[in-house]
Formats: sequence, structure tokens, C-alpha cells
Amino acid sequence: MVSDFSLLMPLPLAELEVGQHLYWQIGNLKLHGQVFLTSWFVIAALVIFSLLATRRVERIPSGLQNFMEYALEFIRDLAKNQIGEKEYRPWVPFVGTLFLFIFVSNWSGALVPWKLIELPASELAAPTNDINTTVALALLTSLAYFYAGFSKRGLGYFARYIEPTPILLPINILEDFTKPLSLSFRLFGNILADELVVAVLVLLVPLFVPLPVMALGLFTSAIQALIFATLAAAYIGEAMEGHGGEEHG
Repeated sequence: MVSDFSLLMPLPLAELEVGQHLYWQIGNLKLHGQVFLTSWFVIAALVIFSLLATRRVERIPSGLQNFMEYALEFIRDLAKNQIGEKEYRPWVPFVGTLFLFIFVSNWSGALVPWKLIELPASELAAPTNDINTTVALALLTSLAYFYAGFSKRGLGYFARYIEPTPILLPINILEDFTKPLSLSFRLFGNILADELVVAVLVLLVPLFVPLPVMALGLFTSAIQALIFATLAAAYIGEAMEGHGGEEHG
């Protein structure tokens, strides 16, 4: 006897696809074209801003140079607090790149009218609005703290998996898998939820109500960039210290 439920769902759920994407076919490899387009926009914006800020370096900074030096000092303090005063300097570029890319990506979703640009089979959005981007950033963070721990402690780095007792070996291994999952899904979920809320409010009440929500979205987007960069620096610091710690943020 065939159930009514099976008649209502003749296709497997695995074949369903949510949304449309612009794919670039390179051999057997499919790339999400819209993610690359918006990511290149963010990278270009950062490069252009850096060139403008360092075009005329003065002893007493002003304008863009002053803003850039403030951002550098902020990132340097963040890395120093999480990694340690003796070890933080080589990691400032990595932590700073993560923070600036995520920060500008998040804000581009709120400030740049991506929806007005029409593509053949998809629509543009912030790079961090795509799970592929956030997972890639999280995996880079995992590689970074593995490299940091192994380069600092050698094979002794793997002793962390049996500390403080070998009974915790499965849990310590599982922690290395949950860290990138937590980083990627937290960032993706917050950015996606913020854009969905703004889109719904603009559709329902198109005049003044969405403005406070958009302002709140800019604030939470900046906080998400700070959380991601802080956790990345904290993981690197923990790896070089040789013991684990709990995730904060």
C-alpha cells in the first residue's frame, strides 16, 4: 500500500536546490561566479584604499593615513592580546587580512546595492553571505593554527591531544573539527539572517522602519568580523602555548 506522503513527494530531497547560482565551468570544476565577483570587488576596494592611504606618508599622519594607522594599531593590539607579546608580530598580517576582508565584505552587503545588478542565473550578495566563503576562511584559520603549533613545538604539538589525560583524545580531535564549523556557520548565519530581515522589512515597510535595522546590521557585521579575527588569533595563541581552551564570543 502506497502512502499519501510518498505521492506528495515523488522526488528525493537530495535533488532539490535552493536558489540559483552563476557557475563558471573550468574543466570538471564548477566555480560560483557571483562569489568571485563580489570577493574581487572587496579585495579591489581594500587595495585601492591602501594605495591611497600610503601614497604620501607623512610624519604627522592625517586623513586616510591616520585612519589606516589607527586600523593597524587596532589589529596589532588584537593580535598581541590573543597570541602574546613575544609571538604576535608574524601573525598581524594574517589576522589583519581576515578582519579587514570580513569587515568590508559584511558592510558591502548592507551598503552596496548588489540586487540592482542583474546576472543571467543568479544575484549578487556579500561574499560572506555564501557558505563557501566562510568555510574557506575557517579552513584557512585551521591551517594557520596547525602551522603555528607545529612550527613552534614540532612533533610535541600533538601531545596536546592527550592533555591533561589520554581519555580526552577523541574529544580533543573532535574539537579541531568543530572549530572551523563554528567559525563558518556563525559568520554565515548572522550575515544571511541580517540581509533576510532587511529584505523582508523593505518589502513590507519600505520607508523608515528598515533604517534602524540596517544601522543595527552594520554594527553586528562589524562585531562578527571582530569575533572571527579574535577567535582566529586565540586559536593560534593556544596552539603555540600547547594547550587547548574554550571558545569565546
